[in-house]
Amino acid sequence: MSTITASRTDNPLTAGQLPRYAPWALGAVALIAGGVIDALVLAPFDIATTIFFGAVLFLPLNYLAGRLVVGRRAAADRLATNLVTGAFLLALLPLVSLLWEVLAKGLPRFDATFFSYSMRNVIGDGGGAIHALYGTLYATGIATVIAVPIGLMCAIYLVEYGSGALARSITFFVDVMTGIPSIVAGLFAYALMAMVFGPGTINGFSGSLALAVLMVPIVVRATEELLRIVPNELREASYALGVPKWRTITSVVLPTAVSGIVSGVILAIARIIGETAPLMIAAGFTNSINNNPFANPMMTLPVFVYDQYAHPGVERDFYNERAWAGALTLIVLVMLLNLLGRFIAKRFAPKTGR
Repeated sequence: MSTITASRTDNPLTAGQLPRYAPWALGAVALIAGGVIDALVLAPFDIATTIFFGAVLFLPLNYLAGRLVVGRRAAADRLATNLVTGAFLLALLPLVSLLWEVLAKGLPRFDATFFSYSMRNVIGDGGGAIHALYGTLYATGIATVIAVPIGLMCAIYLVEYGSGALARSITFFVDVMTGIPSIVAGLFAYALMAMVFGPGTINGFSGSLALAVLMVPIVVRATEELLRIVPNELREASYALGVPKWRTITSVVLPTAVSGIVSGVILAIARIIGETAPLMIAAGFTNSINNNPFANPMMTLPVFVYDQYAHPGVERDFYNERAWAGALTLIVLVMLLNLLGRFIAKRFAPKTGR
C-alpha cells in the first residue's frame, strides 16, 4: 500500500504539478502546428512566420495544460511569466538583429587601414575614418570638459542650496532641455558662433558646444539623484563637528557619491557620442584630419557614417562598407564606455559593513 502511495506522489501529473519537460513539449507541438498553418495558409513556408504562429499557439496550450493539472491560480501565474518572457525576447530581437547586421557588414572593413587613413584624395576603394575618429574624440572631450562642471555644480545647488521658485525654475528648464531635439542644439551652437566670430563659422568647438547643451541636463539629472540618496546622517555628523557646508559637500557628500557620478558622466558621454544632426550643422564635413578644434570643419564618426551612405561614389559598395565599419566603431566605443562606467561604479562604490 505504501509503495502504491509513493508512486502516485512521485508522479508529477498526479501530484498536481506539470513535469519539467512539459513546456518544451508544448513548445514543440505549438511550433509544429505553427509550421503547418504557415505552410497551408501562408505558403511558401517561412521560419519567422512559423515561430510567430508557434508562440501564439504556445500561450493558450500552456495555460490550458496548467489549468487542468495545477489549477487556475498557478496557470495564470505561468501565463504571466510566459507573457513577460515573450516581451523580453521581442524587445531583444531588434537588438540582436542590429548587432548581427552591423557585425556582418562592418567587419570586412574593420581593419588597420580603416583606422590609419583618412578619406583625403580617396575615390572608390581604400581610405579610412581616422580623421572622423580624431574629430569624435576632440568634440566629445571638449563637450565633457564644458558640461561636467556646469552639470555638477547645478546639481549641487539643487540638492544642497536650492529652494523656492529659482530651484523649481531650474528643474523645469533642465527637464525641457532633456527633451529638446538634438538638431536644435546644433542650430543654437551655430548661431552662437556666428554671433561671436561671424557668419559661417563651422569648427570642432562649435560641435562641442552643441554636444555640451545635450549633455548638461543628463549630468544634472544623474548627479542630482545620486546626491539625494546620500544619507543625511553623514551631513549632520559633519555639521556637528563644526565643518562648514562647502567643506561637507566636497569632503563627505561628493566622495560618497563619486562612483555613481563618474559612471553617470560616462553614460552621458555614451549618449552624445553618436549624435549626428548637431554635428552636421555645427562641425561640418571634411575628408582630412583636423587637429585644431577652433579652425575649419571637423569630421566625426556619426557624420562620417551618414556621409558615406548618403553621398556614395560610382562604386557604392566601397562607401557602404566604410559606413558599416564606422557604425561598428561607434557601437564598440559605446560598449567600452558602458563597461567602463560599470567598472567604476563597482570599483569605487562606498563599502558597506566591516
